[in-house]
Amino acid sequence: MSASTTYEAPRWLRDLIRFLPLKPQFVLSGNVRDLQLAEVAPGTVAAVPLSSALTTALGAAGYASVIGYDPVTGFRPLQRPGESPSSGAALLTHLGLTVGSDGAAPAGPDLFSDVLGRVAGGTAAVDGPVAVIADFASRLVVRTDALSNAEHQMFTRALVLSHQARARPCGTPPRPFFNTVIWVVDKEGDLPDWLVVDNPRIRHVPVAKPDQHFRRQLASMLLPGLEGARAAGPAEIDAAMDALVEQTEGLLLVDLSAIIQLGRSEGLSLQRVGDAVRRYKVGVTEDPWARIDRDKVRHGADFIRARVKGQDHAVTHVLDIVKRAVTGVGAPRRGSRPRGVAFLAGPTGVGKTELAKTLTGLLFGDDTAYVRFDMSEFSAEHSDQRLIGAPPGYIGYDVGGELTNAVREKPFCVVLFDEIEKAHPRILDKFLQVLDDGVLTSGRGDRVYFSEAFIVFTSNLGIYRLEADGTRVANVTPDDAFEVVQTKVRAEIERHFKTALNRPELLNRIGDNVLVFDFVRAEVGAQILAGMVNGILQDVEATQHIEVILSDTAQERLSELALADLSNGGRGIRNKVETHLVNPLARALFDADARPGDRLIVAALEPDTAGVTTLDVSRSRGAGGFAA
Repeated sequence: MSASTTYEAPRWLRDLIRFLPLKPQFVLSGNVRDLQLAEVAPGTVAAVPLSSALTTALGAAGYASVIGYDPVTGFRPLQRPGESPSSGAALLTHLGLTVGSDGAAPAGPDLFSDVLGRVAGGTAAVDGPVAVIADFASRLVVRTDALSNAEHQMFTRALVLSHQARARPCGTPPRPFFNTVIWVVDKEGDLPDWLVVDNPRIRHVPVAKPDQHFRRQLASMLLPGLEGARAAGPAEIDAAMDALVEQTEGLLLVDLSAIIQLGRSEGLSLQRVGDAVRRYKVGVTEDPWARIDRDKVRHGADFIRARVKGQDHAVTHVLDIVKRAVTGVGAPRRGSRPRGVAFLAGPTGVGKTELAKTLTGLLFGDDTAYVRFDMSEFSAEHSDQRLIGAPPGYIGYDVGGELTNAVREKPFCVVLFDEIEKAHPRILDKFLQVLDDGVLTSGRGDRVYFSEAFIVFTSNLGIYRLEADGTRVANVTPDDAFEVVQTKVRAEIERHFKTALNRPELLNRIGDNVLVFDFVRAEVGAQILAGMVNGILQDVEATQHIEVILSDTAQERLSELALADLSNGGRGIRNKVETHLVNPLARALFDADARPGDRLIVAALEPDTAGVTTLDVSRSRGAGGFAA
């Protein structure tokens, strides 16, 4: 994993080298477990662990020896390329350590403290400046606010040595050198504050994640290992490099190395490097969207309209988003955004949630395969912890978030956020990263990718509006034409996000995928009613083996009762059907002691003054049965 290329040391390493003559101790934190680019030989750059990059840089800066330490192995000499291991072993012996056959010298905290005093104090018998790299220094203590006696003595010695250390001239021409101590920690707070904070003799150097420049440098070294790279032209190689660099935004160099290794093991060609990135992120071997039955999607309008009545415009638009997801047309080159986003707005009971369920059935063949969140449960400010997980130190940290866990388990899914306007505005901020970058960081620090998900928001925004005095009035009514409903609802949604929430950027990320549903009109209501009644009667026959027939008179009366008020949409119709058909039918079946094979004919139905509906029912057995 090396190549001949123009090398530029990362910023953290340049900062460290610059301050070597000025500071005796350093603390490195941040991206310390990643690979680092280092010039291991003149003109040869390789991706190596941090300790190797430090060893190479310190040797080039004039250090005679570099010693590594970690709580498991103890001390070990770190050699630069071409250096003899015997010189490092001799140094450990000079420091009073017992070197084993593997070249390492086991040492606990007490012995580490003693060796630190000999090196940093300048009493070690060596031929030049020495550097000690204390790796995994975060694990040297259990709790920084409750140090044991040995831990406290170790860091107290380090503090005193940082102030007592003096630079000595070395080399030709002579330059000032300290015997340097470098602490490698996960976070700066992993060391006692009284050692690091406001200590002018210790410099903290944060190690940042690799930017595009360094990812591109490593990509140029890794891509030749993919199938077809040797025969590819410059344009193909540049395209593959751009894809790899852009799609790995936020990933580490060790991730890039693993992605190429994954691509090689699975026989992916240079042109399919994007597939290797996707497989590494979400763990999906094949692209599920490419495997969707196109004929099923092609005839998806009929499938959806069988359950979602009177919303043809919304059905067409959603299917366009699905077809775009399947074909990949218009997808960003970095391939991180969700496959589709739809914001379904409109009155209650018009089919918004039903459309999301039906879409799930179209894609997966199972209506229950979606991941649903009722956002009315997330109205509290801190309820975002339920979605992404509690931060470290809080109850539930080890459990993770409901949303991040669900998408990690099922990356290819429909994620439904129902009644999004009821969520706390702080929750909405989480969607900015999801919609723009297709990634969400959980409370545990894990990155969860939404690049294979289809996200659906539903909302009742725009149906009502607030007047200047704070009163809530209807913004649209069933008497308005659909064009008027669409215009007013979109305008109110825009006002809500821009003015009330002060989050226009969220609406901007949704774009033109705000789909306004129409009110349930009379003809659509009749279709919904007919479907509900047929479904109920079929269920009775399928489960109870009892045939129920509604006369024309009963059907007309039920239509009058169920369709008198359509303001509550399909749910309102269902409520009326339960009141005027389901409840009295269940009562009639129970009171008549109906048995399998019976036939019930409902001649009429009528509610009384108390609102209780009574059915006029005649009962008969099937062939060979009897009349009641």
